[in-house]
Amino acid sequence: MSSIESRDDRHGSADTVAGFLAVGSIVLSAIAIGGGLILQLDAHPARLSLVAIVASLVSARMSAHYQSLALKAALFAMVAFVVGMTLAVITKHPLI
Repeated sequence: MSSIESRDDRHGSADTVAGFLAVGSIVLSAIAIGGGLILQLDAHPARLSLVAIVASLVSARMSAHYQSLALKAALFAMVAFVVGMTLAVITKHPLI
């Protein structure tokens, strides 16, 4: 064992930003899926979920370390799009 860290164990600033983007994507998806209705926010599921998908894809491209989190964020954003649009139509809230 040596006292020098290997290059794979260290995380750079791009990894940190990618992690925050993936988590931000999950938060936007949670608001789009119906959290905006619960919190009395003027949530538009079409806008929020599409921005969440783009943020998760950027996060996946930015860092190899957080690609699995970005994949989960993208899948959650896709589900949030479908459920959020369905809830918005049922409750007669604006879509876009």
